[in-house]
Formats: sequence, structure tokens, C-alpha cells
Amino acid sequence: MQPLTTLKRICIAFALGAGLIAEAHADRLVIKGSDTLGAKLVPQLAEEFKTQSPETTFDIAAEGSTTGISAIIDGTAQIGMSSREAKPAELAAAKAKGVEMKPTTVAYDGLGVIVNAANPITNLTKKQIEQIFTGEVSDWSAVGGKGGKISIYTRNTSSGTYSDWKELAMNKRDYAPSSQKMAGHEQIAAEVGKNANGIGYVGLAYMKAPGTKVVSVDGAAPSGDAVRNSQWPYARPTFYYTNGEPQGAAKEFVDFTLSEGGQKIVDRVGFVGVKEIK
Repeated sequence: MQPLTTLKRICIAFALGAGLIAEAHADRLVIKGSDTLGAKLVPQLAEEFKTQSPETTFDIAAEGSTTGISAIIDGTAQIGMSSREAKPAELAAAKAKGVEMKPTTVAYDGLGVIVNAANPITNLTKKQIEQIFTGEVSDWSAVGGKGGKISIYTRNTSSGTYSDWKELAMNKRDYAPSSQKMAGHEQIAAEVGKNANGIGYVGLAYMKAPGTKVVSVDGAAPSGDAVRNSQWPYARPTFYYTNGEPQGAAKEFVDFTLSEGGQKIVDRVGFVGVKEIK
């Protein structure tokens, strides 16, 4: 093999340099956090966003709100998805690192109770729901159902939904020791669908899973309108967290999520937009 000529070396160096420049200009958006947002909604927003900005690539990891907030504090993501507000300890940790935790409300969600489709129960009171998830009531016969030990499925402890449900439905009491922790809403629905004695909670976008049915609460059913009008007891906002004002591709994606087109996707997936889109 003959040694490279100076001209060839220059050409190769230029080509490598051009490749590095192209790579530097490619927008890679890392989004971590909430399964509530990250399992369905954000991937669909990302797909639509890529039709307008095909140079943008997405790295989406939906492993719980705590992981999203931690990723902003640690600087390992540009957007942290969360179904809860950052806790005081998290805000303090961010401040210690010079990170400004900025939340942007991107959608509203309503949590609802699901049971197995074969369960005769169609309605529970808020008090009964609290008693079931805390373990105070452990048999379906105590709430008007057939006899059988209640199997409780919840989110895992890194989930914002796990802590939100304690706040919204359980008067901040602890979960029953027998409750089984699932990685996401879809996993909760799958387990309830297989277990005749199962019960769990899921967001609006996950309430039509096979083998399950939604239970009314004090005679009312969850709906987008009820969530939007603050008439559902288990409604909550969901957030994108960023370090200060979002920049670059992160800003473009936040803006897209809040745009009319983005909010139509929010409604279509089963969430409730931050403003009503006609």
C-alpha cells in the first residue's frame, strides 16, 4: 500500500471534519421520566414533531417521574417528564447544583379505578377506595362484591402516580403491604385484566384495556370534561421539567407540545389539553 499523498490526507481530514460538524448540528433530544407521559403521549408527539424536523432524534426513557426530575438535576436529559411536582428535597438538590427547575404544564390527566371485567362491582365511594388501597378493606364482600381477597396493583415508588394516588385518594396514608408494584399503567391494566379479584388505578389514556372496566366513584365516571372542569376528584396536571427556560430542540418540542397541533394529539391519546382545542 502506497503512503497517502498530502492532498489525500487533506481531503480525508476535510471529510471527517464535515462529518463531525454534521453530527454536531444533528439535534438529539433526551427525554426521561414519567411513564404516564412517556409510554404513549410523548412518543406520538415525537413522531409528529419529526415530520416537521426530521433532523431531530429522540431518546425517550419512561421509568417514572423521579427519574425525570433527577435527570434534569444531573444534566442527563433536556426534558424531564413528570406527573407530579418536584419535591422540596429535589428543588434543594437542584439549587445546590445551580439548576433551575422550571415546570411547564403540558396536559391534564385523570386517574380512575379499574377492576376485572368479570367483577360485579360498578361503583365505589371515595371512602371505600381509600379503605381498599390502604388494606383496611381486604375482601370484595365488604364493599358489596363477591367474596374474594382483593389484589391491589399500584405503580412503583419512583412513579409520580404512586405518590399522587396517595395524595388524591388515600389521605396520604400508606399502601396496603400486600399491594403489588408495577412499572407502568399498561402493566397494571394487564394484571387486573388477568385477575378476577384485581383492582388498580390508571390514567385516562389507559382505561380501555382488555379484560378491565372502569368503576364509577360516588356515581360519577371519569371523563375529559370532568378533569378539565375540576369535577373529578383524581385529576392532576402533568409537566415537562427543564433547567431554566428550554433552549434549542427542547424549546421547539415544548412549544410544539403546547401548540394547537400538539394539544390535538394530547386529546387524541386520551389526556386533557391545557386549553380546549376545537
